[in-house]
Amino acid sequence: MSQTLIAITDSPFPSLDPAKKALARLDPEYRMANSPSADDILAVARNADAILVTYAKLSGDLLRQLTKCRAIGRFGLGVDNIDLPAAKACGIAVNYVPDYCLREVSDQAMALLLALARKVTLANKLVQSGRWEMPPLVPLRRLEGQVLGLVGFGNIPRALAPKAKAFGLKILTHDPYVTSDVLDAAGVEGVSFDDLLARSDFVSVHAPLLPTTRGLMNVAAFAKMKKGAYLINTARGPLIDEPALIAALDSGQLGGAALDVVTTEPLAKDSPLIGRDNVILTPHTAFYSVEALEELQTKCASDVARVLSGEKAVYPISA
Repeated sequence: MSQTLIAITDSPFPSLDPAKKALARLDPEYRMANSPSADDILAVARNADAILVTYAKLSGDLLRQLTKCRAIGRFGLGVDNIDLPAAKACGIAVNYVPDYCLREVSDQAMALLLALARKVTLANKLVQSGRWEMPPLVPLRRLEGQVLGLVGFGNIPRALAPKAKAFGLKILTHDPYVTSDVLDAAGVEGVSFDDLLARSDFVSVHAPLLPTTRGLMNVAAFAKMKKGAYLINTARGPLIDEPALIAALDSGQLGGAALDVVTTEPLAKDSPLIGRDNVILTPHTAFYSVEALEELQTKCASDVARVLSGEKAVYPISA
């Protein structure tokens, strides 16, 4: 029997040791693509039994050229870089890791909210430049009693809700796929999207990126928000219409924004989002901790090992 071949399309990780440990029972051969281009991926994956992918695009055309592939493991929460209908048609099982960085992303969202509310980054900038002043930071409002609106109520916002409650925030959410029982158990009020926008002092976006959610936060949405409200995004950059966001910041309709993700990454050096005292930008790091990356690799690769061994994946995804 030929040795199991695992193709790796791309890897942002310092080491793939946790993944390799999870796959060790298969004693596989590994081949890493020279780049995430389709040609370089096919050079290592055409005859592979499985693929491990992070950010590379796996199009239907590419998937149809694979001769042996039975499993694709996505190192991440989303699978918008994989043509799922094509994978299903080709008989390729796709797995992901929907719960690997819940603590990290919910912590980051809470940290960004606090930094916006208390104007931490502006205060630091002033002091670092030799200005020990409070007037540029005025006004600051007490958090207790303010409203946080969660756009989406999946695993990450469910982890965020109790952290926000600890600061006395009232929590609203809009998620048409979540039952009232789940909301009641979490002590969160389910509302319409428009109601959430109108009532929230902070809006934190946690929706998946779909054709129906792309540009969800747009001119119309910002116009419905409270004047001076804050926007937080730790989900996907294209959920926000960035020109509309910039216009809302310029007009004062929004009081500020904190973004861990943007539409095009890395953010252009001449982006109008840069240099604003009321905008906080982090380089797509909300997911990260040493522990989260080990968990991510282990869970993803373990499922690939299960599929190749004829077992059921723990985290399968279907088209």
